[in-house]
Amino acid sequence: MKVALVTLGCDKNTVDSERYLAQLVAHGAQPTDDLEAAEVILVNTCGFIDAAKQESIDAIVDAGRLKVDGACQAVVAVGCMVQRHKSELAEALPEVDLFLGASEVDRLIPELAARGVVSPDPLVAHPGVRLFAGELPHVRYLKVSEGCDHGCAFCAIPLMRGRHRSFSLDEIVREAQLLELQGAREVNLVAQDLAHYGRDRRDGTRLPELLEALVRETSIPWIRNLYLYSTGITPRLLEVIAANPRILRYLDMPMQHASDAVLERMRRPERQRTIREKVARFRAAVPDLAIRTTCIVGFPGETEADFQQLLDFLEEIRFDRVGAFTYSPQEGTRAYAMVDDVPEAIKRERLERLTDLQRAITAERYEEYAGRTTTLLVDRAAADGEPAQARAPWQADDVDGVTWLDTDAAAGSFVEARIDEVADDYDFVATPLRVVSAWSARRPGRRRALPTIALPTVGSYGR
Repeated sequence: MKVALVTLGCDKNTVDSERYLAQLVAHGAQPTDDLEAAEVILVNTCGFIDAAKQESIDAIVDAGRLKVDGACQAVVAVGCMVQRHKSELAEALPEVDLFLGASEVDRLIPELAARGVVSPDPLVAHPGVRLFAGELPHVRYLKVSEGCDHGCAFCAIPLMRGRHRSFSLDEIVREAQLLELQGAREVNLVAQDLAHYGRDRRDGTRLPELLEALVRETSIPWIRNLYLYSTGITPRLLEVIAANPRILRYLDMPMQHASDAVLERMRRPERQRTIREKVARFRAAVPDLAIRTTCIVGFPGETEADFQQLLDFLEEIRFDRVGAFTYSPQEGTRAYAMVDDVPEAIKRERLERLTDLQRAITAERYEEYAGRTTTLLVDRAAADGEPAQARAPWQADDVDGVTWLDTDAAAGSFVEARIDEVADDYDFVATPLRVVSAWSARRPGRRRALPTIALPTVGSYGR
């Protein structure tokens, strides 16, 4: 039985999809990236904001059409959006054969086995718990916890993913080792709040200890931290980042706003003063630290003065990158009971103003890199007359632009290069100096290789 997987939403969903794929293959499914040839299509949905929900619904509808126009015999919808809206979706989308929320995925194999899609018993021995389901086999994501205990007024993630649960250190290290065997050159640690890791385990292991274990027990060259609340970024964590060159000097720290009044209504733990002080402390503790943040515009009650405070703060702090989106009310959250009093046209206009300002800030900050020598990770080799596409340490996969350079190094290789100029605001042009570490899918001396299967991954909401 050929099975196709479509993943929407954040990188945490990508990790989940790779786990589903491993289970399906173990029970006899044959993965394919050709949706029209797939007999079963599994859509891993996102329910973070309205635009993400619509993207998920569109993907489900497209899969349903292939029950008529393709080989599809069954459509399965799983994940966050299903967790929140299962009954409504089941009524609105009769073409879907199976809905499983994020807390029900243990039923995936039994339900498909009952339908004769897969074997009820494992047929194929597969190493590890995940099979690759993305575009770049050398760039992988490692989820260290599930759920969230924060009470942000706008966020439905706790309703979809439950309370925070940290995975054990041994499990995470073992999975990182498996990812390395699969060819990972960069591992991005992800969670709803990475800095919350270990608080529930009461064994003394927190994020700094986890990072030190990954450095000690693997040889993965780049380890990146994504999704950290600033309240959990401790001096000890900063010391570990500063002391280990394999831990990238990069923090993805969602701020959401800079007006104290809006932050209070959002039920965020920080205020403008504390954010300012902490960013200064982070930068002093870790030289060359790149900080990315996220902002919401148009939250209920946001005045023009509130929004101007946000713009002024962004201009003052000068984050390296900022992701922004407009507020959309999510049923079940505290903000859902608030009057959504900022018109959509004003939300979009504010988003455009913020984006324009940050584009200029990022371009100016990136100009400071011109003439610097750094190590780049090649993501896509040169082809068809186009230069190779790489990333610097301050550029996270898929969200922070790319660096172009003329090199014949293979994807997954590290190249020392000189940054020449900024192109199109967010990208760089660089001159290669030497290959630091070449890489291929079959590296010499590697006794064990795990399977990698490229599957379609779309969407970026929730990042």
